[in-house]
Amino acid sequence: MDIDVRGPRFGAAVTAVVLAAVLISGSAWLLAWQTFAFALGAAGGVGRSPYGWVFRRFVRPRLGPPTEFESPHPPRFAQTVGLVFALVGLAGFTLGPEWLGLAATGAALAAAFLNAAFAYCLGCEMYLLVRRVTARAG
Repeated sequence: MDIDVRGPRFGAAVTAVVLAAVLISGSAWLLAWQTFAFALGAAGGVGRSPYGWVFRRFVRPRLGPPTEFESPHPPRFAQTVGLVFALVGLAGFTLGPEWLGLAATGAALAAAFLNAAFAYCLGCEMYLLVRRVTARAG
């Protein structure tokens, strides 16, 4: 079943704010929260993430009906990519070196910002590229 495209963009906007707060504060706990949110989105799809729940419960009822839908697979893959970067960032902030935490969090922030501001999902594009490459190889 396809999903409302506004949900993942909302989640990306919240994610961008959280990751910016991580970079400003250096808080490993806040990054751990975002890692958890990515893990839920990767495991169950963006609708199962905390930000997906907030979108469904509080935001979507205040919007008009969706006019655009997308497959849930690319955003779910993007959550997995975000999870990997968040885990690397968390390792950098907790175990060192700190620059690794900053770099990984900054990369995840850049991707989330691109999705939130311009509807360009890097993880989704990676998913499509992987699908094309594996289809040619198989």
